[in-house]
Amino acid sequence: MGNRKHVLIFLLSTLILSCTERIDIKLDENYSRLVVDGSLTTDTMKHRIILSVTSDYFYDRPPEMVSEANVTISDGTSTEILMEAEPGIYYTNADYAGMPGKTYTLKINLRKPVGGFSDYTASSTLFPVFRLDSIGLEFIEGGYDNKGLWVIKSYFYDPPTRDYYRILISRNSEMITDTLNEWYVTDDIFFNGRYSDGLPIGYLLQGYHDNTVDPGDTITAEINGIEKQYEGFVLDAQAEIRGFNPLFSGPSANVKGNVSNGAIGFFAAYSVTRASAIIPSHK
Repeated sequence: MGNRKHVLIFLLSTLILSCTERIDIKLDENYSRLVVDGSLTTDTMKHRIILSVTSDYFYDRPPEMVSEANVTISDGTSTEILMEAEPGIYYTNADYAGMPGKTYTLKINLRKPVGGFSDYTASSTLFPVFRLDSIGLEFIEGGYDNKGLWVIKSYFYDPPTRDYYRILISRNSEMITDTLNEWYVTDDIFFNGRYSDGLPIGYLLQGYHDNTVDPGDTITAEINGIEKQYEGFVLDAQAEIRGFNPLFSGPSANVKGNVSNGAIGFFAAYSVTRASAIIPSHK
């Protein structure tokens, strides 16, 4: 039961940061766990690792950040030292990028132990991703509140290997699918080894405020080549979020991350491909 509480705290924090209702859930400090949230991609940029400790509250309290840790990422040949920019948030250099085919190991050494441990590790293999040739936009009448929806169609060739993907959608460089519960992850069982000529990969329901678009808006689809383990983590986490009821909750989903020593979260390495299209002036 203790582990379930920590999992729910970690997952719900991604969904309810703006909630004002406060629910006190007192946890024995002996059950404190390190929370790791970070990724490494093929983009050349400052990649971020966030370290925090499980909180006693579901709502309205920021997590306790973990400062003064030594954080590194290694590919077995070279090691990148991350610098703490603000409490609990660590960055690589701006010229750092992951390479497909390599396995990256995150190492964390804490100044003070959390959950009885000072050292944590996580490893992730960075798989390649196909090139997203383009995306198209099609408007369909109806939908939520009868305001219609935009269908995001994709054009790409998927290699014959079994692969796993995450799909993200942004509008004018602002992420629409900005929480774990909104991500879409999938394998390629329905399009493996084939060219996808207009495969729908996203929907913008115009009855939902967060999805509304205007003519001239730029819509970008991002597809990540991810590990099978990361796909499983996301699916299990979504099941936990959607199935949680504080009064009538059933058995906990097995939300298993890849960080050692009982830490919560996932260090994910993945490749990135993107394509954009502009909302037309006429539907």
